[in-house]
Order: sequence, then C-alpha cells, then structure tokens
Amino acid sequence: MALNHSAPQLMREHILRCAGHQFEEGDVQHWWHPPSTRGVRTHCSDDYLWLVYVTCHYVHSLGDHGILDESIPYIKGRSLNKEEDSYYDTPYESLEAGSLYAHCKQAINKALVFGEHGMPLMGSCDWNDGMNLVGIKGAGESVWLGFFLYDVLVQFAKIALGRQDLEFAKACQEQAAILQGNIAKNGWDGEWYRRAYFDDGTPLGSASNTECQIDSIAQSWSVLSGAGDHDRSLMAMASFNKRLVRRDSRIIQLLDPPFDTSSMDPGYIKGYVPGVRENGGQYTHAAIWAAMAYARLGDGAHAWELFDMINPINHAKTTADVNVYKVEPYVIAADVYAVPPHTGRGGWTWYTGSSGWMYRLIVGSLLGLKLNVDQITIAPCFPADWKTFKIHYRYRTTMYHINVIRKVGTEQKPATFALVDDGGEHQIDVFWPA
Repeated sequence: MALNHSAPQLMREHILRCAGHQFEEGDVQHWWHPPSTRGVRTHCSDDYLWLVYVTCHYVHSLGDHGILDESIPYIKGRSLNKEEDSYYDTPYESLEAGSLYAHCKQAINKALVFGEHGMPLMGSCDWNDGMNLVGIKGAGESVWLGFFLYDVLVQFAKIALGRQDLEFAKACQEQAAILQGNIAKNGWDGEWYRRAYFDDGTPLGSASNTECQIDSIAQSWSVLSGAGDHDRSLMAMASFNKRLVRRDSRIIQLLDPPFDTSSMDPGYIKGYVPGVRENGGQYTHAAIWAAMAYARLGDGAHAWELFDMINPINHAKTTADVNVYKVEPYVIAADVYAVPPHTGRGGWTWYTGSSGWMYRLIVGSLLGLKLNVDQITIAPCFPADWKTFKIHYRYRTTMYHINVIRKVGTEQKPATFALVDDGGEHQIDVFWPA
C-alpha cells in the first residue's frame, strides 16, 4: 500500500500475484516460496482479508477499476482438518478462475462466520500469528478482527456499489452494522477494548486477566476502522497511552502484562521471554498503527511523540543510545526489547512490513497527503514546533511543489486540488490553522 504514490504498477502486479495464491474456498496461502508455489495453508483468519483491504486501497487511490476484471486462477489443495494448525505443501492450479472482484467476494464470504459473541472466528491465529491456540478448536473469536473486517466490509461495499452489485453491497453494509453492534456489546471491557475470546469463552485482553490485560491493536483499530464508539475509542487510546507507552525506555509495548506464569495458553507467543518481540516488547508494526490512530483522532501531539519514539534515528543520537539499541539506525526494526538487561535493544531489522506502514504514517497520517485518483488532498497533523513544510510530488511527468504553511485564523479544512499531467512544474500553497 505504500507504493500507491510512487510505484502503482508494482502494487497492481503484487495484488494480482497474491490473488493467484487463493484457494477455491477463499482462504490463501499464509506464505509461499517463489518461484514455486510451495507454502503453508492455515486456519489463519485475517490474511485473506488483506487481499480485499489492499485492493480497496488501490482502487480508491488510483481509480483503476479495470484491475477488478483481471482473471486469476485459484489454487487447489487438500482441506485442513478442523483442529489442524497448518500444513506445508505445493498446491496445484485450479481449472477454476475468477476476476479479482470475485476473489475478493470469496474472501469476504469466507470471513463471515461468527462465534457466540458475534465476533469473527479467530481460527489458528489472526494478525498475531503467536496467538495460534486462542481459537484452535473453532470457537475462539477475535475482537481485533471484528474491527478489521468491519473496515473491509465498508470499503468493499463502495466498490460493489460502483459495479452495480447492489445485493452484495447491501449484504456488506448490513453485516458491518451488525458487527459494529456486537463489538459495542461484547468487545468493550470498561476502559479499553478486549482482544479476543478463547474457545471456552474466556476473554483475552481484559482487566479480568492476570496477563495481557490490554493489547495495543484492538485500541488503535477501534479508531482506524471507524467501528469503535468515539468516546470509547478516546478512552481506549488513553488506556493505551497509560498502560503501553513506556517513555522512560522509549518503547511502545504490544501488550501488558506479558504472558508468563498464568494458566492461559494463547499459543507460541508464550514461548517468547516476557518483554521480547510479541510477548510484551515493542512490535513496531502495531506501534505505528497506534501513532496513525492518534493522527486520525487529530491528536498531533501524541501522534508525533510516538513517531519520534519509533524513529530509529532517535535511538542513535549518542554513543550511549547506540550501545543500548545496537542495531542499524537507518532502517526499521520489527521489534524492540522491553526486558532488562536488554531494554531498548532493537531486534529483527530490515523489516519491510513495518517500514511500509512507517512510510504511510509519515506521508499519509502526519504530512496528511492522500491521493484520490487525479486529486490530492492535504490535511496535515502539524507538530507543535513546525511553521511550514514542503512536499515535492511527482505525478507521472509533472512535478508539484506543495508548500504547507501554518497561518493564524485559517479554517481547518482539507485542501484538495486536481492533478494534471502536463509535463510542467506547479507551485501549490496550502494554509493550515496555527
């Protein structure tokens, strides 16, 4: 998704490539090894929805509705047993093919299976692969996935309406409304949103738990998806700020307290030492989502503060910083440790998932630049000490030099202007309230 401004053709190619790794039933390979198609099939509940999410982002940004008509074969492989976590094999190409639009509909239909709390089933994991036992018996539910699925349904309904697929658009809208109601009823814990429900109905990410009382991504996606109640989302982000942002060590934890000695067994995440990687350390991918959520709320102070904490260059300003962080300060680290004696030490670097989201945080959430086919909208989230900034934006063969200037008395209204590819250079001034 970070490529939509600079390399949309690569984005297009990769969407179609990923669609070619979707099984006839709607699920996808969790990963595969090119150039072969040998990879893993799982009960993971979110990966096939990313195909829809990214397709919506691409079409809404670039207006390339033709991609939806591209025909891509499905793949075939043996079905997973109900309690089988995964298997590794080489699937074969199905005789059945479908348009990208059909692939997306198949993924959505695959996701519309809910548990007793009205949340989507978690399967063998959701975004957090380490929580592979929460729903392994087929009854566990993911609150975070509820937020994500809601966003997918809302965005895809717009595409379905544009194609006059009114029945499916209505189904998406109705399911989104039901899901939002179930989240309000069963996802709220009192001061923040829960993370999931185990197969036996025990909540995860609740104040009633002794470990993992609060998880970052349920709070941030309550904002990013638009599915959370506004007042509750504000309270949830305040709880996130209080419980998970460790300013003393410049770390943004994924969850707290870490899994350690309790009887809860969410999966292999518990195999990580408390404070390392997903088990209560900083998982940068999720930390970026939190910064994006603050920007979405218009809370520039917290958005920029979190960005400054994530920014690797800020972990190498002094010799002492370097001796703590220990990894490259010019690339994103997937994780930062939160346990002595390694508190503040970077983990897995050159991590493209987090770097792609970091790029989107900077360009889209903080600088406020959004592409809508042949228009640009600027709605920045200014840091307190900035008076102006400039964006040099290339639109095909044409350069736009955009000056964004803080000005007292200006109405806070996003600035939108048309993009014209005339081979020239254009100066644009955007005024934003001080």
